[in-house]
Amino acid sequence: MPRYSQVLFDLDGTLIDSAPAILASYRDAFASTGHQPVIAIDAGIVGPPLLETLRMLAGTTDIGVIDALAAGFKASYDSRGYRQTAAYAGVDAMLRRLGAAGCTLSIATNKRLLPTRLILEHLGWSGYFAAVYALDLFEPRLPDKASMIARLLQDRGIARGDAVYVGDRSEDGESADANQLAFIAATWGYGSLEAGEMAPHWRAVTSPAALVDAILGDA
Repeated sequence: MPRYSQVLFDLDGTLIDSAPAILASYRDAFASTGHQPVIAIDAGIVGPPLLETLRMLAGTTDIGVIDALAAGFKASYDSRGYRQTAAYAGVDAMLRRLGAAGCTLSIATNKRLLPTRLILEHLGWSGYFAAVYALDLFEPRLPDKASMIARLLQDRGIARGDAVYVGDRSEDGESADANQLAFIAATWGYGSLEAGEMAPHWRAVTSPAALVDAILGDA
């Protein structure tokens, strides 16, 4: 039996390299609206929810500005941008191995639900996941990742001792902690997790193959 029978995944920076597509669509959003970002549009901004990132990039909370930028981003990303998304090397084999070992896989992501589903279909992964949760899956929108994970656990009847959350950012580990879940940090992506940010009880793995070993109890 696997060490964890329920595996919950973050998406961006954990399973997929979405940075090129996301950054291109942020640039399209600013170009189409005539606004100028106040900080660099680079890989360091990838991860937080769309509106949070736009407020940071625009340097304002003005609803009119943020709404216009959000519309520009969605028009770019949801129509063509998402197709630039690539899986990290070894992730497809990792998902297949975990499924074959009897693990139930789910996604809990800050990405909006529509492009999440488009990307899973684009990569041929739709059949791998028993549940796909995003902040905007519900109305009203869930406030944060910790709340989203809590809702997924409740809805699916998942026992905390059976589950692990896999992500690439400190927010992911903190969200797992808030739900009394084990956390494994995927260090092959572009997340902000570095050695100094790792809590003592978190575990880091350097490859999808090593992640399989950690989940199945082989290492």
